[in-house]
Amino acid sequence: MGKWFKSGSPWIWLTAGAVSLSLIAVLGLLLLIGWKGLSYFWPAPVYQFDISVDGKPQTVIGEVYERKLIPLTQLQDAGIDTSAMTDTHEPRYLIKVGNRERVGLDFMTILGSHIKQQTLADDIAVIDRDQNGKFYGYPVSYIDDGKVLPISELAAGLVQAETIRQELDRIKQEEFSHINWQLENLRVEERKLVLAKTMTEVEQARITTERDALNQAYLVLEKNLFALQSRLESDALVVRDMTGENVTLPIEQVLDVWYPNNLSYMGKLDHWGHQVGKFLRDDPREANTEGGVFPAIFGTVFMVMLMSVIVTPLGVMAAIYLHEYAGKNALTKIIRVAVINLAGVPSIVYGVFGLGFFVYMVGGTIDDVFFSAQLPAPTFGTPGVLWSALTLAILTLPVVIVSTEEGLARIPNSVRHGSLALGATQAETLWRIVLPMASPAIMTGLILAVARAAGEVAPLMLVGVVKMAPTLPIDGNFPYVHLDRKFMHLGYHIYDVGFQSPNVEAARPLVYATSFLLVTVIIGLNLTAIGIRNHLREKFRSLEQ
Repeated sequence: MGKWFKSGSPWIWLTAGAVSLSLIAVLGLLLLIGWKGLSYFWPAPVYQFDISVDGKPQTVIGEVYERKLIPLTQLQDAGIDTSAMTDTHEPRYLIKVGNRERVGLDFMTILGSHIKQQTLADDIAVIDRDQNGKFYGYPVSYIDDGKVLPISELAAGLVQAETIRQELDRIKQEEFSHINWQLENLRVEERKLVLAKTMTEVEQARITTERDALNQAYLVLEKNLFALQSRLESDALVVRDMTGENVTLPIEQVLDVWYPNNLSYMGKLDHWGHQVGKFLRDDPREANTEGGVFPAIFGTVFMVMLMSVIVTPLGVMAAIYLHEYAGKNALTKIIRVAVINLAGVPSIVYGVFGLGFFVYMVGGTIDDVFFSAQLPAPTFGTPGVLWSALTLAILTLPVVIVSTEEGLARIPNSVRHGSLALGATQAETLWRIVLPMASPAIMTGLILAVARAAGEVAPLMLVGVVKMAPTLPIDGNFPYVHLDRKFMHLGYHIYDVGFQSPNVEAARPLVYATSFLLVTVIIGLNLTAIGIRNHLREKFRSLEQ
């Protein structure tokens, strides 16, 4: 036994066991998040419950969201009569009933003893709307421009409504946006001329003519918009709800209709894929509790790419100076210690620094010098995607510096001496020999920085991220990339839906789904880092020989 301990085998097995447990824990967590998130898009069966509470019969239609066994003592403490309950625990069902504008809440709690009958609701439809969440009911008829048609015409009506809705979005987001952008440019131009005291009657007449022409084009677009909106408002869907009353739903609010209890397995799988696709490409609705997360995905990726462009040259140049040019003295050691300690600073401190230095000082100065005509409305003197990228670049800079310097330290000095002996300068040696050999370490540091930046939330809350961004940082108006705009972020979206949502139960699956999406992005970035590192290592291995 003593020889076995001295051989080091127990510590090898202990290390292997710890690594295995860590992998199991991580994979288990990912599977849990993935299951909770992705199962949200699967069409759950809808049941009809015939219940009786205090002798009053009632019909409830909805999805079984959760089932719990509640001790009778807890029910008694809540003032519920338990005399008819024989077991020590009573099942309690949380039913998602939807129909928020009629019921008041998305969920209803039912005790098992109150349920007289539970059956699958035949031909029940789940109606996805852009307001008030989902609606559960039995479709009765479809109204097309005032004409009552059979429900079989609903599918064609939904396609037509979606086409009109897309045209409305195009007019609002492209044509109206372009006219508003031109009007704002005219306003700024007029203010610049007034501030410079160079406004003439000719310039004033030109600006007035152009503004009148844009206002006239605006009125034409507004007329087209109202015509399309009127066409959409003339259609409706008549549905019988769980109380037996017919409810008329405007087709402009209806986004999709499906019959979960009538779907085959392949139909459910197709519906699941369709819903996942909508989650990835649609905009959020209902205070982020409905719809998709595309603006958050775009904002996260755009901000991280911008951060990468900033942090890579800064980190590499700093590492090259520290390792190749700086002397081995006390000042260099202090700088290295400071760089390493920067990695331990709480991220919220970087956010406060970014708000004070980048937003108020740098951004305010830029506004005073270049955008004085827009004042007092700030352009860069307010949180935006540029300041978020710069703040995260400083936050992740130590990772890139340390990783690059370690890569430079692994390159033998004989390689540098050989290059210098052949007549190359130090700069040529660095550019053609040293940096290619250190590129695996540089890329690894960069992708690790990207992976960390993708998950940071605290500093972004101060320097640019918002709950709902009206527009993306990229559009069709010059200069096309607007670094002064605020943006949405997956991490902040998780925080907002999970902790700021007015309907926590309804939003919980979206928290899991968005968390799984963010974790998937980060894992993908790390796997990409490993692949790039291995490729570059094999490519430049011959230089190390």
